[in-house]
Parts: sequence; structure tokens; C-alpha cells
Amino acid sequence: MEHAEAFLLDQIPLALRSMVPTTLKTAYDAAAAAVKDEPIFNVPSAVDNRGRIIQWSVDLAFQRLVQSGKWPFDFRWREFERPTGRYLEILPSHSVVTISQVADPTKQPRDVAFRANKRLSGQGWLHGLPNPIEDEPIGVPHVLLLHGHQMLSFAHLAMPKGEHQSGFHYRSKNLMTMPHAVLEPETPVEDTDIEAVLELKEEIDKWRRDNAV
Repeated sequence: MEHAEAFLLDQIPLALRSMVPTTLKTAYDAAAAAVKDEPIFNVPSAVDNRGRIIQWSVDLAFQRLVQSGKWPFDFRWREFERPTGRYLEILPSHSVVTISQVADPTKQPRDVAFRANKRLSGQGWLHGLPNPIEDEPIGVPHVLLLHGHQMLSFAHLAMPKGEHQSGFHYRSKNLMTMPHAVLEPETPVEDTDIEAVLELKEEIDKWRRDNAV
């Protein structure tokens, strides 16, 4: 198992990933119901921007998932780099998760300032797992939760590479095909992967202490 995959498995285990499909389906259904019942959402300009309604519904669904304790993380709302609104951050122990609606799950989302900065801020950790060698990190590793554009056909957890065009260090299988209950890991985690993840988490903790984060 690659170290990036093992780290992501540590941060969001399979049992927690199994909650993603139902959470997304609930959000998409809620968005569809809101559109159906509200004429203002059916004018052509609103139809062209229906993805925004879906994203708001998804944000609410994952905020509630965290608030319920089913996802045992913290969350916070952050302002975009150019303050035009806010976005949801979910906070596992040693990473930060943001949610993006994308048309192509094999490519990184549209390259906007906040996402580019977040992607680059944590890349030092991932260049040479477990120890950063180049590009000293200025933030914790970034995880993307990618979900289908308009139609909910896929969902993936992914760790983006530093260059927008370069894809991902690791991208999970399609979570929409996961069983709803996960009793055991699909792939055993090797001792070397566990050691690498523990060393990486120790490095992140040290960086936090040194930088008072």
C-alpha cells in the first residue's frame, strides 16, 4: 500500500467512508425537492446554476454528519481567499477535507485561489512521505471529497498533487459503490505503511507545536 493511501485510510477509515454515499444521496434528494417545490429555482438562470443548490445541500449534509458525531471530526467555515463567500472545512486529526463538485473525477477541481493555496500548503508532507524534503509545508495535508457533477454517479477521496494538472497522490475507489456497512479493511495495512503514517503524524504534530497551530 502506498504511504499516501495508508495516510488517507488512517484519517478517514473505511467505516466512515461508508457513510458518504447515503449522506450525498440525502443531500442530492433534498436539493431536487427544493428545486421541484420552488418556482424561483426553475427559471433558466437558476437551472444553469443548479450545481450551487446541490453544493449547499451537500455542505449542510456533511455539517450535520459531523455534528451528529457519526463523523468524529471538527468542522469550520472559512472565507475564500478573495472574500466572496465561505466554504466548509472538515478536520480529521492530521488533515483538512474540503468538498468539490466535479465533472471529471480523474482531474483536480477548477483551480481557484483558496484551493490552490491549500493544495500547495500541505505538499511538503507528501513529496517524501514520511519526512518532507522540499517545499516546507505551511499547513496540514489537504484531502478532497469529490462528488458527481449534477448527477451523483461517483464520489472519491483524493490527495491532490502540488501542480493542478498533475492529478493526485492517491484517489480512492468510487465510494458510491461501497457497501453501507464495512466490517473489515479491504486491504491489510502493512507494517511499513503504519510506521510511515505514524512518522508523518509525528512530523505534523511537531510542525503544529513549532508554529503554534
